[in-house]
Amino acid sequence: MNKLIEQFPSITLAEMSGVKLMNRTDTKFVATRSQLCHLLEMAQCDYFIQDIDGERNMLYDTTYFDTSDFQMYKDHQHGHVNRQKIRFRTYVSSNLQFMEVKTKNNHGRTKKKRIEVNDMDLQDATKREFLAKHLHFNIDTLAPHMHNYFRRITLVNRAKTERLTIDTDLEFDNVQTHQHKHMNDLVIIELKRDGLVFSPVLDMLRQLHIHPHGFSKYCMGAAFTNQDLPINRFKEKLRDINKILINE
Repeated sequence: MNKLIEQFPSITLAEMSGVKLMNRTDTKFVATRSQLCHLLEMAQCDYFIQDIDGERNMLYDTTYFDTSDFQMYKDHQHGHVNRQKIRFRTYVSSNLQFMEVKTKNNHGRTKKKRIEVNDMDLQDATKREFLAKHLHFNIDTLAPHMHNYFRRITLVNRAKTERLTIDTDLEFDNVQTHQHKHMNDLVIIELKRDGLVFSPVLDMLRQLHIHPHGFSKYCMGAAFTNQDLPINRFKEKLRDINKILINE
């Protein structure tokens, strides 16, 4: 896979900032590493790859917080259309960390607010002010629940109307149960594009039989590593993912 990554023309972080997705839609796909290699071969003529100081496959380190009774997880599990997540994400290569609040509304749109931070101390006044403004939950009920690592490749189409993020080497560590889960050759692909403009990769994905498939890293990680949580709405997704893990 590394050889395939090196064959893409590069785009810098500064050039990436010019990719403005004003009417963004997000679609996730679940694939295997072998399918990903085929996709990378097919996409080389239509996409740039993000390159930061020579690095093209970035390591991410993320910690998700939730309430003591897992209300954010339960909102997703019960299919609530207005729901939130809070996480601390570290970009390991640049040693930058952000606290992020993601809010999904009843139109299926996700908005993300974030600030740069140095730690995960929720008693810090700046963090509390930020959360009071953007989070719908009591700050004092929050605790770390799920820790994950993964590597991310980011592709941008030639027209600069979409970004494609590709996550591999995904691992979960549950802070509450201390269970660990390595997702082996599972690949999470997310297409972020401007409205319904033409996307070169959609036809490639169809040819490879890679279909849209929701995957919340927090919720799937929690479901795999905490047997006390309800999983009714996630059962089909968990079965699909287990098939991939077994067959690959």
